[in-house]
Formats: sequence, C-alpha cells, structure tokens
Amino acid sequence: QIMEGPDSGAATETVTRTKRQLILHALLVVLVDAAVLLVLAWMFPGLSIDGPWAALATALVIGLLNALVWPVLSRFTLRISVMTLGLFGLVLNALIVAAVVFALPWIHEESFAEAVGLILVLSAVTALISSLLAINEDGTWYLNVVQRQLRVRGEVTKTDVPGVVFLEIDGLAHDVLRRAISNGNAPTLASWVRDGSFNLESWETDWSSQTGACQAGILHGNNDDMPAFRWWEKDLGKPMVTNHPRDAAEIERRHSDGKGLLANDGASRANILSGDAPHSMLTMSTVLKRRGKIGHDYAAYFARPYGVVKTALYTFIEIFRERHYARKQVRDGVIPRIDRPRSYAVMRAWATVIQLDLQISAVIGDMLAGRPVIYTTFLAYDEVAHHSGIERPDTVAVLRKVDEQIKRVVSVADLAPRPYRFVVLSDHGQSQGMTFLDRYGVTLEDVVAGASSGGTVDVATQGEDDARAYLNASITETANEDSTTGRAAKRFSRSEDDEFGPDASGRDEDEPDDEVDGDEIPDLSVMASGNLGLITFPREPGRVTVERLDEIHPELLGTLRDHPGIGFLLMRSQHHGAVVYGAGGTNYLDEGRIEGEDPLAPFGPNTAAHVKRTDGFEHCPDIVLNSTYWPETDEVAAFEELVGSHGGLGGTQSYPFVLHPADLQWPEDGIIGSEKIH
Repeated sequence: QIMEGPDSGAATETVTRTKRQLILHALLVVLVDAAVLLVLAWMFPGLSIDGPWAALATALVIGLLNALVWPVLSRFTLRISVMTLGLFGLVLNALIVAAVVFALPWIHEESFAEAVGLILVLSAVTALISSLLAINEDGTWYLNVVQRQLRVRGEVTKTDVPGVVFLEIDGLAHDVLRRAISNGNAPTLASWVRDGSFNLESWETDWSSQTGACQAGILHGNNDDMPAFRWWEKDLGKPMVTNHPRDAAEIERRHSDGKGLLANDGASRANILSGDAPHSMLTMSTVLKRRGKIGHDYAAYFARPYGVVKTALYTFIEIFRERHYARKQVRDGVIPRIDRPRSYAVMRAWATVIQLDLQISAVIGDMLAGRPVIYTTFLAYDEVAHHSGIERPDTVAVLRKVDEQIKRVVSVADLAPRPYRFVVLSDHGQSQGMTFLDRYGVTLEDVVAGASSGGTVDVATQGEDDARAYLNASITETANEDSTTGRAAKRFSRSEDDEFGPDASGRDEDEPDDEVDGDEIPDLSVMASGNLGLITFPREPGRVTVERLDEIHPELLGTLRDHPGIGFLLMRSQHHGAVVYGAGGTNYLDEGRIEGEDPLAPFGPNTAAHVKRTDGFEHCPDIVLNSTYWPETDEVAAFEELVGSHGGLGGTQSYPFVLHPADLQWPEDGIIGSEKIH
C-alpha cells in the first residue's frame, strides 16, 4: 500500500531486498553482542554469564526490545532527541540494555560499576555495528528515512499536476560544475546531461554575488537595495547582516509582495529567505516567527538509532577529515590557503553532515506530502570551498556527497502523490585567490584607517560563518517552541558569550531593537563581502560625495584608487553623478565618458550596468570598491580571510548555473541578474 504508484515495482523490490539484508544484519549484531558479552565477562572478575547460550539469549532479548520497545519510547522523547542531536536516543538505548542486564537471571554482577561498564560498552557496540552495516546503503536509508516519512505524512491527495523541486548548491560556479561533470565528481548530474534529459546553462549575477541578494531575486523577484552581504544603514544607525534572522526577516519584508516563488503551499528548507513559503525550516527570515512542529520536521532523522549513530560517526569523520586536509595544505605549502582553526572543523561537520541530512529528510517529507513547490539550499560545498579552495580534494569530495544526496531525493519521486520536475541551480559561484591581507600585509580597514583623519572605526570585514549562522537558526527555532525543550533552548541561547541563538544575541522576537545611542555610532564603517568592500561614514548625512570626502578625508580617495589590490571604486560626485575610479583612469557613468583606461574593462561587458544599478540603491554605501582581478591566474583578493570568496566581481563568482529539464525553454539571449531567474 505504501508503494502505490506507476513505478512502484522497482521500489517494492528494493525494499524487499533490503529487508532481507536487515534480517541478516540483525543476526550479525546479535552474534557480535553475544561475543562482546562473553569477552566482558572474561575481562571483569565481578561479572559472569551462564555460558554462550545465555549470552546469545541476552543479545537476542536486547535486539527484540530495541526493535519493539525503542520506537514506542522514542515517540515520547523525540523533542529531547532533537535538542541533543540524537544523543538522548543513545541514552534511551542504554536504559533498555540496563533493564535486560539487571532483569535476566543468568547474568550475575557483583559490582555496580562493572555492570554500568557492561551496559555502556554493549550499547555502544550495538549502535556502532548497526550503523556501520547501514552506512551508504541506499536501501537501509530508504527504510529508516523514507518509510518513516510515509508513515507520518497523513492523508494526501493524488494529482497529475507536477510539482517542482529546486535544489540549490550554494556557491558552485558553472565552470566548476562543468569540470566536475567531466571528471566524474558529479555522476548523478552528469548522467542527466549526457542522456539529454537536462541542459546545463550559465547565468550572470548582479554586482553583489552573494546568497542574500541572489535569493531575494530568485525567490521574490526583487533584490533592489541589497548592495552586499552586510552593509550600514544610516537611517537605522546600524548594520544589516543577511544571515542574522532579525535582519533577514526585515529584508524579506521589504522585498516580498506575498506572492513569492513558494507562496502556493510551498516549502523552504535551509534558505536565507522563504519565498513566502507557508512551510519552512532552517530559513533565516522565518526562524523568529516559527512556532512548534520541530518534532514533525525532524522526526524522520532522529527517530531511530540509525540516524543518531550515523550522525555521530560521520561528524567525527568530518572533523578528522578537516584537520587532516588543513595540516596537509600547510605541509605541502599549498597557496592560497588560510588558517583553519579547530572550531571551524565543528562548524564544517554541521554543514556537511547534520544540516545536510536534516534538510534531505525534510525535502523528502515535503515530496511525500505532495507540496507543489520545494526549495532547499545545500550549504556544504560553499562552506568548504571558502576555507579549502573551490576545487581542492576535500571540496570536490563534498560536492560528490551533495550529488549523491540529490540522487536520493530524486529516487523518492515515484512514491510521491504527484509527479515532480527537478531543477538544480546555484545562486552564485566562488572565485579563488590569496586574501588582501596575505598579499599586502595589511587589511582593508588598515588601509582606510591609515588614510583617514581619525575618528572611531567600526570593522566588520569578517562575518559569521554560514554554518554557525544555520546552527544558530536551528537553536532559535527550537527556542521558539512553547515546551520544556524550547525553554531550555532559550536559556541556552542567552548564554553569557551570546554565541548562539537569535542573531547570536538571545533576544526574543517580540523584544524591540535596542535604541541606538548617538555616541556609539562610529565615524567610519568598513565592511566586506568577499572581494567587495563597503565604506560608510555613519555620522555624515546622506551619501558622501567626492567633494565632501576631499574635505573630511583628503587622502582617502587617492590611497584607495592607487592601491594595487583595489580594481575600482564607486562614488557619487556632486557635479558628475556616478563616478568609477581606477589607478589608470576614470569612468563617468552618468556622463557616458571615460578618461584614460576604463577601470571596469577587466570585469566584463555588463559591469557598467551592474555598478550603475548599485549606485541607484537607497542604501548604497558612500564608497563601494572591488578588489583587483588577475585574469592570468583567475584570482581575486578577498577582504575577508577566505580562500574561495564571493560578493563582488571577478572570476567565476559571478557565473552560477541552472541545470533544468530539456523541455523547459531557456531564453536565447541568456539571463543577467537573479530577478530574471525568478
């Protein structure tokens, strides 16, 4: 009954075959547990068991209770399991083992400590062996994730009207994917292109090549007045940061007309903006509004020990892998590279293991519920490419992992109550290169401060990792729940270091923004989005013109214009309008004339239009600058400490992709700007 559908025969055969495998796996686990019992009885003098058959019977009882009792108990403890990333499930499993050990008459324990040791070792071995047998086995994943979603989805209405699933691979450039297809690093996507069922197309972003602006265009058809990933707003007296939930909600309020791409009963999973989806999870713009349903959304992943141990095991593997590759880059003298602290390894594991599995489970649940449109963003590739490089070995390995997950999502389509079309796309690419600091020994803020006439400087060139931001979002969603778990999460989010929670500040949704004290507003703000720099004078009213800058900081314009790491900068002139300065010439955009060399020429034929559009934004910074682009090495210089970066112009960061069904027409003249993608 579960497998009803036009192509259900193959799915039924797969599950039947997998059930046989699971029976064999269960028998193997029982035998291993029995052997472990005998070994522990031999090791601990205060512990004994009445022979091999007693050990086998004990292992069998534990296996039966795990199969029959554990699922029932887990329903009542699901929220705690979610809050502890499934670790409470292991505690529950240990309690079951403890009940067996203390209840059966053929196990004799003289020492309570040895009994506890037996329980812990046996629980760990059982969970580990079960998980190892199931790792990377599609059939087992099918039963543990897909079938559970089928059981919890409730009543659905079947229809022949197709739905659309948008799978965004954050930060993956068109050229990088094309090489991955050729080199065998994206086998699923490669098979679609080679059989002619899908076409791979490139498109061009606006000047601000970053997720916030691009998703605003894709999901809402409007990314006006979004100059960067973070920028200072003089009227509010504070910065806007795209991946802070409060700011993301405000950005969506400004850009949404209520009819976004996902407004018609759609689902948003792990995105910056929601596209007006009524169903959302791990979406920055909605985490402060979302109430309840955390158990429903996360149930398929955390409801069985399979998911718990798999998460723990893969997390440790990913942390080890990150430390290995970080040391290897240093040992091999790889350039460019950055320092990768140990704390980043944990954030990387969140992005490439936990969040990836959670969102896949949620998307599958949406498909089986028949949602008409679903959009999810895979963060994993972008996160690793930032720190490792855009095509380094560990980055490519993560891309292969995402490709495998896409294959799994598509495999579930036959079980959905409606047919689905799939579109795989990216919001932007990344460009690689030595950072500005590595190249010149100074940061952008050092250059600006050194050429300024004093005053306080607010620096925000290095922002919060996307992985950390999404971890904050998951805690925030949980904290919004009116339950013991939610209240515990809220207290956690208000920890002294304020590292987690809403906006990493622990404020409630209903709490007003702090009043801005005029004395706290800096004289100068320096921000960065990859190789895009933003300089604002918060105490100066309106847009600071070239003429006014010459009065307050007479050396700054010349210093920035002539710096070898700065390709061009944009300002307003009281007499000439929008002006772009470079070391070798000036482009008077509004007057349509160029003196000397055009500073925009190395960045492509559409650069002038991109820059002029940004100049028209209400919140355009006083000075917007772009790093130099070196075409011979295809490199930029990020103003943040990132190997792969995006946010400005230069290289592959401005050229993402869309992989779409061949029968859906792509515009002959191509697409420029994410609003056109919408």
